Amino acid sequence: MENPVDVKELIPEFFYFTDFLENQNGFDLGSVTWPESEHVSAHLHEWIDLIFGYKQRGPAAVEALNVFYYCTYEGAVDLDAIADETQRKALEGIISNFGQTPCQLLKEPHPVRLSAENATRRLARLDTYSPNVFENLNQLKSFFVEGISDGVPLVQAVVPENQAHSFITQGSPDVLVTVSANGLLGTHSWLPYDKNISNYFSFTKDPTISNAKAQRFLSGPFAPGVEVSSKTLTISPDGKLLFSGGHWDNSLRVTSLSKGKVIGHITRHIDVVTCLALDLCGIYLISGSRDTTCMVWQVLQQGGFSSGLAPKPVQVLYGHDAEVTCVAISTELDMAVSGSKDGTIIVHTIRRGQFMKSIKPPCESSLPATVSNLAVGLEGQIIVQTTVAGRSSLKDKFALHLYSVNGKHLSSVPLEEQVTVLCVTEEFVVLGTMQCSLQILDLQSLQAAVLPMPMKVPVHSVSVTKEKSHILVGLEDGKLIVVGAGQPSEVRTGQFHRRLWRSTRRISQVSSGETEYNPPESK
Repeated sequence: MENPVDVKELIPEFFYFTDFLENQNGFDLGSVTWPESEHVSAHLHEWIDLIFGYKQRGPAAVEALNVFYYCTYEGAVDLDAIADETQRKALEGIISNFGQTPCQLLKEPHPVRLSAENATRRLARLDTYSPNVFENLNQLKSFFVEGISDGVPLVQAVVPENQAHSFITQGSPDVLVTVSANGLLGTHSWLPYDKNISNYFSFTKDPTISNAKAQRFLSGPFAPGVEVSSKTLTISPDGKLLFSGGHWDNSLRVTSLSKGKVIGHITRHIDVVTCLALDLCGIYLISGSRDTTCMVWQVLQQGGFSSGLAPKPVQVLYGHDAEVTCVAISTELDMAVSGSKDGTIIVHTIRRGQFMKSIKPPCESSLPATVSNLAVGLEGQIIVQTTVAGRSSLKDKFALHLYSVNGKHLSSVPLEEQVTVLCVTEEFVVLGTMQCSLQILDLQSLQAAVLPMPMKVPVHSVSVTKEKSHILVGLEDGKLIVVGAGQPSEVRTGQFHRRLWRSTRRISQVSSGETEYNPPESK
């Protein structure tokens, strides 16, 4: 550590996996004071200057005592030009011993990173996108957009994250996909931002929804006791395909959203498929079944778009003793996670199907607990919601648990309401409940980040748009609610129409004055 010609670089875990810094075995390692994050941010440019910038070479490097053996620098030695094999091997050994200096990327000083306060202030001045809802939790408002299917629960409402737009169609609407409990499919137009209206967004309802002859439905019938829900449905990131389970023949089906027709039909489970999940990139899909198994499937690609599923699963995962109730998957972290009626969560690897860990959430009751919902965070956090069977009251019936990527239990909190749907962002957990509320919790503490937002009826679906600009909420009465942040006082309200750039289609804008959703407080 004291060798002046040796350099110690940070291992990758420093940047994404803080668990390794925790002294879980309780060894006496003394104490050390780590610099505060704001201090690190304020001096980060100095490190960049040394490693990648103008202080890497030349007089500035000499002045900064940042000079290394000449063989370590890019382009200093052309090994291919050395004919003498002995000399070349000697130089290769020297380079291997001293390491290699990174490429010099900058010839001028790197600017100082903005503080969190200044960055927030600058973002607030920009008008190219809607405010991030999670950075403006004290300004949240609910807007009623449309009744998608009156009286029929809206079980899925999502804006797929990787929709393709060519240069010509930049600025055109994204597709917002909805699925109702009766299988009615909708592909609506969605623009997350328009500074001319107080909602910050515009939405155009799919005209086929209201046309009996043009309506598209998810093909059935469905197995007895299975309801079409957000657990049995998942949509490809490019917005082209809908994957569905719950069918009477135990099949996993692939439906084209544009045509409303089944283009894939695979039966590998020996009982009904109860839950599905896709990874963020749309590479792998995981299915869980009443047969107690999970299967990992590869999503096929054609022309840059999802085209279906491989006919055979990549992995068949075992370990549960009862029906699998919920699944989650992260290709980046090689994690396939499943929860079951037997009260366990099991973690497997995707690529090898290797069993990694079984987790049993804590429960004070002697009654069995079911894993009702789960999700995996971007850093591998496992968020689990459990339900204790047989309790007539809500007290201590529901709980939420947080585990690290390694399965270490971090925290648990009781819930006063029954969770119907759950999703996770970088720092928050968003819950929809049977008791008609939308809740946003801090991911680390599982405590409420803001007061629950009342909804008039139970919540059946929750999703966060890709810009983190809105939360889409599907209700039991078929309404779509959009939760956004802020309402600038300088914009005018009312009904607006504008022509999209390079588009002949007109989008009907809705105003906050006419659409703000203010149900009475739940009792």
